[in-house]
Amino acid sequence: MMPAGRFAPSPSGELHLGNLRTALLAWLFARSTGRQFLVRVEDLDRARAGAEEAQLRDLAAIGIGWDGPVVRQSERTELYEGALDALTDAGLTYECYCTRREIQEAPSAPHAPQGAYPGTCRDLTEAERGRRRAERPAAVRLRAGVTEGAVADVLHGRYVGLVDDFVLRRNDGVVAYNLAVVVDDAAQGVDQVIRGDDLLPSTPRQAYLAGLLGYAVPEYAHVPLVLNPQGRRLAKRDGAVTLAALAAHGVPAERVAEILLASLGLPRSLPAALEAFSAAALPRDPWVLDPAELTARQERTLRS
Repeated sequence: MMPAGRFAPSPSGELHLGNLRTALLAWLFARSTGRQFLVRVEDLDRARAGAEEAQLRDLAAIGIGWDGPVVRQSERTELYEGALDALTDAGLTYECYCTRREIQEAPSAPHAPQGAYPGTCRDLTEAERGRRRAERPAAVRLRAGVTEGAVADVLHGRYVGLVDDFVLRRNDGVVAYNLAVVVDDAAQGVDQVIRGDDLLPSTPRQAYLAGLLGYAVPEYAHVPLVLNPQGRRLAKRDGAVTLAALAAHGVPAERVAEILLASLGLPRSLPAALEAFSAAALPRDPWVLDPAELTARQERTLRS
């Protein structure tokens, strides 16, 4: 299986400029290192009608192509269940009946990292599990043997973060993201993961789980986000931040691609950007974007 990088959006709506910038970076990282570039739709529980088609159309519009067919998580549940069965057979899972409120209100275990699951259901007796099953469906948690883990990140260096008894399958029966993403990357030969740095804190959990399942841990690079002028992560409420909205203001997709590449300090065409690409030269700070200024600048250009 050829090594690969990937972009894996959730089809909950249109991609905004922050998503598209990360997709460009994932494509540049993969192509510059001779890897395949895959697209995977993470649609286990957040799919909006027509969103997948719109997202794929937007990727193509800014020049991003991918190898092979698009993969959808909703079509891969047997893989996830197989991995969960393997962990269970190894004694590495347990049922959890806690509500979110119960977890928040429970006292932390001594010396447990802040935010760690307190282990309320870890050692219930069979009688206690039977009683709790009658009250509410169970989630399935990993029985972790560590409290923290370290990963190497191309941009952040060595990162140490929390590893607790995290959820593998929710109590509604849906496989949790941390399990699905680890299984998918291994199954697809993804050995390079490029994504927003808001996901860095969950990475030690995923690397630890990959090791338990016998998978190689990918190379990681968590890239800076796009922020609005108030310093918050860019969102659709910030104005014209999708290709469709920008097109309505006279900004074509080709111009958007140029703006995104320029924000990375790269030439404004994808072939030239690929030739010039260097991970070491990438900006390490978030890109602050004012969508109102972007559209106003385009309108001034059209009037001139």
